Amino acid sequence: MADYHPYDGPPRPRPKRAVTDYGSTTVQWMRNRRPRYKNSSAPEVERPSASYIVDMAPPAARITNAAESIPAKALHSSLNKVKHPINVVKWTPEGRRLLTGSTSGEFTLWNGMGFNFETIMQAHESAIRGVAYTHTDDWLLSADQTGIIKYWQTNFNNVKEIQAHTEAIRGLAIAPTDSKFVTAADDTTLKIWDFASSAEESTLNGHGWEVRTVDWHPTKGLLCSGSKDHTVKLWDPRTGRCLSTLHGHKNPIAKTLFEPVLGNMMATCARDHTARIFDLRMMRDVLLLRGHEKDVTTMSWHPMHKNLLSTGGVDGSILHWLLDEQNAPAGVAPTTSPYDTADAQNAPAQTIHPAHKVQYAHDFTVWTLDWHPLGHILASGSNDRVTRFWARPRPGDSSWTADRYHIGTAAAEAQGTYDRRDGRRQMRDEEEQEAEDEAEGLVDQKLPPKNPGAALLPPGLTLPGLNTSPDGTSSLLPGIGGLPPPPAGMHIPPPPPPGQGFPLGFPPAMDPARLAQLIASGALPPPPIPGANTAAGQPPFPFPPPGMAAIPPPGINGHAPPPFPFPPPGMPNAPPPPPPNFAFPPGGLPGMPLPPPQHPGQGTTPPNAGAGAGGGAAAAAAAAAAAFERRRAPLPSQQDSLKAEMRRGNYRKAR
Repeated sequence: MADYHPYDGPPRPRPKRAVTDYGSTTVQWMRNRRPRYKNSSAPEVERPSASYIVDMAPPAARITNAAESIPAKALHSSLNKVKHPINVVKWTPEGRRLLTGSTSGEFTLWNGMGFNFETIMQAHESAIRGVAYTHTDDWLLSADQTGIIKYWQTNFNNVKEIQAHTEAIRGLAIAPTDSKFVTAADDTTLKIWDFASSAEESTLNGHGWEVRTVDWHPTKGLLCSGSKDHTVKLWDPRTGRCLSTLHGHKNPIAKTLFEPVLGNMMATCARDHTARIFDLRMMRDVLLLRGHEKDVTTMSWHPMHKNLLSTGGVDGSILHWLLDEQNAPAGVAPTTSPYDTADAQNAPAQTIHPAHKVQYAHDFTVWTLDWHPLGHILASGSNDRVTRFWARPRPGDSSWTADRYHIGTAAAEAQGTYDRRDGRRQMRDEEEQEAEDEAEGLVDQKLPPKNPGAALLPPGLTLPGLNTSPDGTSSLLPGIGGLPPPPAGMHIPPPPPPGQGFPLGFPPAMDPARLAQLIASGALPPPPIPGANTAAGQPPFPFPPPGMAAIPPPGINGHAPPPFPFPPPGMPNAPPPPPPNFAFPPGGLPGMPLPPPQHPGQGTTPPNAGAGAGGGAAAAAAAAAAAFERRRAPLPSQQDSLKAEMRRGNYRKAR
């Protein structure tokens, strides 16, 4: 068996990523669009040739030609490093990014042009079921499986959350004025809320089972809701009254949506393999959409073409419908529209067949669809944990007709348009690329866990600014709280002694004023001098820790007790150096930098002993202290050096 040699050559080139630049097509259209005067030259008409790619126009340039906006080609498949089913996809109002919500409660942002990962954050603790942007593009609302609604700013700062329902929220919609929003939940109710105060204004009761979807009319005070009880209801949000109940479906309703351009139509889809288009002016269904082989789970209107609707099914298929074309297959007789009959109220609905069908768009159920605000890209989220982007083919590109999304993996392999090994390699490259993007992206960091603070003070002793929070795990002073405990085996200085004027064995229950009176009258001996020898066999009285001042006793009748006498000559007036085995870690204790000493005898600098017994030892100690100080002190900065030179009279004049 040959030995394994790791690859140590130059870095492998990253695979090419599909990128869409809608700016170039928009600018091209704005520059070359037809003027508004007579006999003007018409712009170049797009033709099925690769040379006409530069003449591609955005959907806004061809409002009346919806067929050219059908997204038949798969652009890119995006997936997280930790994969979860995608319940919600939503384009940001400016169209730069796509927001996805998964069953893990995570928000993921994907770039809208390169489709690469941008950021991920834990938005909810349970599955996300709905998101909606306000019409002013300033706020985002999200709903989850536990009935919680969260308010988000555009930078994804969570401002507020409310417990809207006790069960899962299935639908969420915002009023055209952004002053109200409505929620639909599994508790069979719809609730209307005031956006500013988050107060519940009314509860709409009428459905007999779980409410699966809700939508607010784009211009009117009108709500539509669909339920598991097979009914679609129209509501007046002002009075909370049910205006009409539509019984067009025979199975649970999956989605209801108002048409966003004119607002005269409403689309519904259900578990009966069909979708229906209702005319709000007639309060009846006028179109029946047949073509799905299994249940229809979601749909989305095109933002500019009023006659283009996209639907997704439980079998992973995505179908696109032109509502003004029947597209009847061979052998199927065309039907008549109710608008063309004498009795439009009682005529049967006209049957519409799909204009385009992507049978194998996803491996499992398509849960959500959303169009880009410009209408050139369709995003889909599925139970197969993949977010996929779709767009119209470029002029002259016919390769999409035989890809695995249209004819299946087996048929594509048989025709040679798809290689399973290349597919696995491509999927692996995409996963690696997404992992790199995720590593380089902006990740929302959770709050650090609260660790017990360093044992710098004895139990029960607190200092201003260093008091712990009510849970006892962090400090109220920014930058000090949550310090990790000191390393094991590290020597900690002893707790501070009682202040001057108090004996070492001060009983906790004794009155300090009474104790000071006893000391003043001579009934109790004065406290020992720090560092002085005590009775035989007793250690000397310890010094207070470096930098801690002694605490004077309370005054007696408004007068302070006599001060403690100075130590006799020859006795050092500074605390002894640290123990031989005590060593400060580099930079001081964890979380607290090592402060520079203010004067000899404080900080970590060994004290400079005064003249007295052992003069040679004192000189050696002073030399060691100086060397220690030079070794521990930080290097001076150029700014400090310049200030020192200027104090000496140098560098004061400009050269």
